[in-house]
Amino acid sequence: MGVMDRLVLSDAALGRMAPLIIGRPDQKGSTGRDNRMFVEGMLWIVRTGSPWRDLPEAFGDWNSVFRRFSRWSRKGVWCRIFEAMSEDPDF
Repeated sequence: MGVMDRLVLSDAALGRMAPLIIGRPDQKGSTGRDNRMFVEGMLWIVRTGSPWRDLPEAFGDWNSVFRRFSRWSRKGVWCRIFEAMSEDPDF
């Protein structure tokens, strides 16, 4: 069973998060390469407790993912996402 068999983000959950995500194509500035896989990578880190260097390549280069995670943290994106998703008992 590989990493791609263990993805957890549903289309409905991603839809609820989408307006809160930065780097969307409808915004000025740079666009995130694959927001879904990036968020899945964050969920993988949280679920496993693994160090960043162990992030599977399916989610992207670990250092690039870490830098993007840090940018989102500074801009409060994760706080907004967690607040929006906290009402979902399955998330």
